[in-house]
Amino acid sequence: MPTVRLPAHQRSERRTTRQTNAQRSDAPATRKSGTVNRLDHRDPLVFDTHELGRRPGSMRKVERTLQAPAAFGIEDVIGVPVGSEVVVELRLESVVEGVLVTGTAEAHVAGECVRCLEPVEDDLDVEFQELYYYPETDERGRVSSQDEQSDEDEEETYRLEGDFFDLEPVLRDAVVLALPLQPVCREDCLGLCSECGALLNEDPDHHHDAADPRWAALQGLSAGHGDEGDENSDTREGLAENQEK
Repeated sequence: MPTVRLPAHQRSERRTTRQTNAQRSDAPATRKSGTVNRLDHRDPLVFDTHELGRRPGSMRKVERTLQAPAAFGIEDVIGVPVGSEVVVELRLESVVEGVLVTGTAEAHVAGECVRCLEPVEDDLDVEFQELYYYPETDERGRVSSQDEQSDEDEEETYRLEGDFFDLEPVLRDAVVLALPLQPVCREDCLGLCSECGALLNEDPDHHHDAADPRWAALQGLSAGHGDEGDENSDTREGLAENQEK
């Protein structure tokens, strides 16, 4: 059976997204080959492949509704709210190298418009595919502690832990890639007034009369003359009153 290897552009996208996630959130590190992390089999994002078996060509479908963990999105911009429902449908296929996981996920996302700062909500559908490799074994069939993968594969490889695999990092990558970096409440959002912060979507005609800076000096002189005129007028009125007396 031919070796299963994902397209180069998909591997590159996932590698870039994992690096971005590490900068944008405090999400846990992905589990790659050579790690000693132990999976919690009670975690809803950990799946069991025991019933699938290791015969190439075997296939099994799994559907699960779970609660979104933290850091499923772009920090302070938009993401899946913690604890909200995520519906996951998976197709598990046994291949020579491991288990090929193909799936879809449906989730609700929330954030704020980058133009007007109003709330933004939407429903998100994502697709993903990942190959989880069988653990490295030595000549006696025991799990090897040595990682013989190249540096490139080290960045891209996920491995089964016994019969279990962790979907969380793969699902997180898929969600982050599908989210807009600059979400807007609508395509023609007018944003906020740069002077007073008024919401322009509610008042498209809102504006401020701006004085021509070239006339500012003359306006100052005019105001000064006006004050002098008032003082002179008061003086004349005072003189007239004295003369009458």
